[in-house]
Amino acid sequence: MIDIWLGLFAGTAFGFVIQRVGATNPHKMALAHLMKERFIPQFMLLVVIFSAIGLVIMQASGIGTTRVLPTSLVATGLGGIIFGIGWGISGYCPGTCWAAVGEGRMDAIFTLLGGLAGTAVFAHFHETLIPLFYSPTNLGQLTLTDWVGHSGVALGLLIILFGIGILLIGRFWRPYGD
Repeated sequence: MIDIWLGLFAGTAFGFVIQRVGATNPHKMALAHLMKERFIPQFMLLVVIFSAIGLVIMQASGIGTTRVLPTSLVATGLGGIIFGIGWGISGYCPGTCWAAVGEGRMDAIFTLLGGLAGTAVFAHFHETLIPLFYSPTNLGQLTLTDWVGHSGVALGLLIILFGIGILLIGRFWRPYGD
C-alpha cells in the first residue's frame, strides 16, 4: 500500500511542477515545438538528468530495478510518429495531459480519452503487430551503459550531453516576444 501512496505523491508533485513550468498549456507547448519557448525543453532535459541520477542511486542501493525492453527501429519509429502527431494536434503529451485534466482544461479530457482509446486498440492488436513491425528490426536490449561499459560513465555522459543541450537551448532559443 505504501507504494501506491508514494506513487500518488510523486505523480501529484510532478504534475504540480509541470503545471508551474507551463507544460500543461498547449499554446506554450506549440511554441516550444516551434523553438520559440525554451523553458519547457530545458525542463524536460533537466527532468531526464535528475531521473537518471535517482535511478542510478536507487539501483545502487538495491531499491530500484529496471526492465530494458528490446529496441525495434520500425516499432519505435512508428510509435514516435504516432506520438508526435498526437502531441502536435493536441498540444499535450501523456504526462502533461493528465496534469492538464487535473487543472481543469476541457480539451485535455478529449486528448486523454483519445490516448486511452489508442492504448486499447494497440492492446487489442498487439499480438498481430509484433511479427509485422517489431520482430523484423528487433536489435535486442540496447542501453547507454552497455555502450560505454559502466553505469557511472553512462550517467556522466548523459549529464554532460543533456547539460550542453540545456545551455544551447538557452543560448539559441529566444522566448516568445523577444
